[in-house]
Amino acid sequence: MFEKVLIANRGEISVRVIRALREMGVTSVAVYSDPDREALHARLADEAYHVGPAPATESYLDAQSLIEVAKRSGAEAVHPGYGFLAESAAFARAVEGAGLVWIGPHPEAIEAMGSKVESRRMMAKAGVPMVPGTEGSIGSAKQVRLFGEEHGFPVAVKASAGGGGKGFAVAGDASEAASAFGRASREGEAYFGDGSVYVEKYLPAPRHVEIQVVRDRHGNAVHLGERDCSIQRRHQKLVEECPSPAIDPTMREAMGEAALAAAEAVAYDNVGTVEFLVQKGEATGEFYFLEMNTRIQVEHPVTEEVTGIDIVKTGIRIAAGEPLPFSQQEVSWQGHAIEVRLNAEDPSNDFAPSPGVVTAYEEPGGPGVRVDSSLRGPGVVAESYDPLFAKLIVHGADRREALARLRRALAEFRVEGISTTLPFYRAILDDETFVSGTYTTGFIAERMQRLQIQPTTTRETGEVSGKRSREVEVEVNGKLFKVRVFGGEGASGGPPRRARGETRRASTSEGAVKAPMQGTIVKVLVEEGQDVVADEPVCILEAMKMESEVRSQKAGTVSEVRVVAGQTVRSGDTLISVE
Repeated sequence: MFEKVLIANRGEISVRVIRALREMGVTSVAVYSDPDREALHARLADEAYHVGPAPATESYLDAQSLIEVAKRSGAEAVHPGYGFLAESAAFARAVEGAGLVWIGPHPEAIEAMGSKVESRRMMAKAGVPMVPGTEGSIGSAKQVRLFGEEHGFPVAVKASAGGGGKGFAVAGDASEAASAFGRASREGEAYFGDGSVYVEKYLPAPRHVEIQVVRDRHGNAVHLGERDCSIQRRHQKLVEECPSPAIDPTMREAMGEAALAAAEAVAYDNVGTVEFLVQKGEATGEFYFLEMNTRIQVEHPVTEEVTGIDIVKTGIRIAAGEPLPFSQQEVSWQGHAIEVRLNAEDPSNDFAPSPGVVTAYEEPGGPGVRVDSSLRGPGVVAESYDPLFAKLIVHGADRREALARLRRALAEFRVEGISTTLPFYRAILDDETFVSGTYTTGFIAERMQRLQIQPTTTRETGEVSGKRSREVEVEVNGKLFKVRVFGGEGASGGPPRRARGETRRASTSEGAVKAPMQGTIVKVLVEEGQDVVADEPVCILEAMKMESEVRSQKAGTVSEVRVVAGQTVRSGDTLISVE
């Protein structure tokens, strides 16, 4: 076993790996950027090293700097976590080239599964069920249209190197072929440096079900069952549960065998996840390969809770050359687990990013409740990185008990200072589709308008619908009450502030289209002299790893374009002028 391991990551996954290493008696080495100097992962690790400023490209994505820190610290291995460089074959090779051990699958497996075109080819050869699609990448929107005419619309256009919902666009009919091709290609180039795309038949209302696989360097392989990840927004997962409410033992066995065949096809040698789509209403056994994630997954805790297997430790032991300590026959599933992701986003405002200072933070506890978090108390959710800052996981004897524990834990969870996804999860527990387990990946699009999502009070003194508020405790006849007192602007002191929900759409006062949040301009969609209509997108802004269209609320002619692709802007900066 290793004596010292560097975690090339940040946030809650870095904390999770640090804790696993400590239980294994292995020294942990953390890295941190400027805004993460006081972060929990940097304080919790045995050693911590500075790797650069806030931009990820100059810190957590700086492969050479990470390797230099690993060598300087005396680490023997590098754990990449998820995100950043976790699925970079080039980084894995660089780590191994520096004489260090990569805690993950070998680079060739990452490379093969990182290319959606290549992985489709290999999976088809291995006999894994596939959604109809092109054999290779395509070069024009015309090919999208021709594929749709042959197989029927809608079709999905996907970046070959894409993942996590990036580089994904749907063409509902032939008229949308060009825009879908352009968006998927552009996002593939922007996020992954590869603009090549392919097309496949789009399944309009599938379940998204994945299988956790584990394969060591001695050829031993097992699967740990499925996770249902169907509740998503913008193809980003929000809720995961194990086992899936839609999968019976027969399908579980078939999907497990297909997932192991996928791992065998690339001689996989660590923990990984094979993702499938299951079309609603189809007979048992009807499922299709989507992709393979060659790393630890955000949602791995639900599988750990149900199987009792520590997936993080297992991956570390495999990298150290140890054989799997369990066989397929020894894997069993006990009870039901559900995970919800706490993101710094405002679900009442189209999940707009909400980074900032967390002024109050209290986690729930009690039987069957687990929290994996980047916070231990009040702190900061940095705007430079992913909005995920914590995960709430509950485990019960069955799904009914897990739902009851989730409801209790959500009621106890307190986060103030920023908007979070907590109100969304509280709302779906009152939705019959979620409670019954009959949801699909279309859940949010179909049900969002019906959910009773309460606006978030965004600071310790709060603000809802333009009114400042504060929570106070009062005692009446010996009974304690907690009440929130609302007032107009300035009711609780300090200068008046704009209500959070009013800043989501770009401001157009005096013809100026302004940035609704800090971020980076991905693409400018208009040019000077161009006529625009009200609500027309004028540019695309990326913030906290999510793209948002910035729209003009006014019809007119573009008189000035003040930004270019790649430019960083602040909230309120004028982007476009319309007269």
